[in-house]
Amino acid sequence: QVRKGFPDKEIKLFGPGTDSGTFDYFCEAVNGGKENHRGDYTSSENDNQLVQGVASDEGSIGYFGLAYYEANQDKLKLVPIDDANNANGAGGIIPTVETVQNGTYAPLSRALLIYVNDAVYQKTEIKEFLNYYIKNVPTLAEEVGYVPLPDAIYSMVAQRMQNGVLGSLYTNGEEVGTKLEDLMKQPQ
Repeated sequence: QVRKGFPDKEIKLFGPGTDSGTFDYFCEAVNGGKENHRGDYTSSENDNQLVQGVASDEGSIGYFGLAYYEANQDKLKLVPIDDANNANGAGGIIPTVETVQNGTYAPLSRALLIYVNDAVYQKTEIKEFLNYYIKNVPTLAEEVGYVPLPDAIYSMVAQRMQNGVLGSLYTNGEEVGTKLEDLMKQPQ
């Protein structure tokens, strides 16, 4: 039972397959790890198939990237998520570009990151590519339907690269629910 008064109707579940980073992150954020996931759902690596599944049955629910919701708003309804952190706002928070960027849609939003090891980073062409990437990724992210990070984070990333600071910011499993900007502000 979902809650008292909720219709007694089967709820069909849809989500990414186990090879998906979205699956991994969702399971960590919601279940504490992917070993705790449910098996009674329809999975697909194709988010458009997930959208079609959810849209085709009123009693269904699923999760996928925000871009797929935005492209199918006429067929889908967002479910607010309450992270129980009043600093993010009381009650449920709906995913939007603004709530993802400002970190209030937590813990279900995540940054997609690029990692470069030191040996590769020392190559001039790699440094040039990374500088190009940092300058252009906000526009490119929007073009493909992702939410760009706040400008301040791109500035911090550029500064870290200029200082030769490499490696993951997520060293102790704190990715879920941690604002990237807070990690970027930690001493290098």
